[in-house]
Amino acid sequence: MIKSKTSAGPEFFTAFATAWGPIGVVGRAGGVARVVLPHYQMADLLALLQWEHPQAQSSDEPFAEFIAASRAYFNGTDAGALLAVPCVLPSAGSFAGKVSRACRAIPFGQTRSYRELAVEIGNPDAARAVATIMSKNKTPLLVPCHRVIYSNGKPGGFSAEAGQALKLRMMRHEKTCQ
Repeated sequence: MIKSKTSAGPEFFTAFATAWGPIGVVGRAGGVARVVLPHYQMADLLALLQWEHPQAQSSDEPFAEFIAASRAYFNGTDAGALLAVPCVLPSAGSFAGKVSRACRAIPFGQTRSYRELAVEIGNPDAARAVATIMSKNKTPLLVPCHRVIYSNGKPGGFSAEAGQALKLRMMRHEKTCQ
C-alpha cells in the first residue's frame, strides 16, 4: 500500500477479482480512501470508479497489500491482514474519527452494537450518531461496519450496494471462518 501518512497527492484506483466478486478500491498517500464491496460486474465497477474519480490513475501496484488481504478475507484464510492496511480516516479527535477507530478495532467474527461503540468512545447517548457515521463509511472491510448491529441483535443497515444481505453474509462468513 501507499506508505506516506499524509492524504495529499495523486489518487489511484483499481478493481480486482475475489472469491465473492470484483472489489474496487481508491487510495492516496494516506492509504485506502474508498472500498466498493462485491456487487458490480468488473467493467461496470471500473466505469464507476473512473467516473467518481476522474483524476485518479489506474494502478494495482499501490494496493498490493489490500488486494492480498481482501482475497484472504473472502477466501476465509486470514482476516487479520486487513488490520495492517492503512486507510484514510477522519481526524482522531473528531467524533467520526473516534467511531471509525473503535469500529476498526472490533475483532474478526465479533459484533458490537451502535450503543456499545458509543459507550466505548465516551458518548453513551450517541448510538444514533454512531449509526449515522457507520452509514457513511467509505472503507468497509478496513472499518468493518458490517460488525456493528442494533442492541436487540438485529443487523441494522449496511451502506454497501448489496445492502443488508451482504452484511448478513459477511457476518455469517466470519462466524464460519473462526
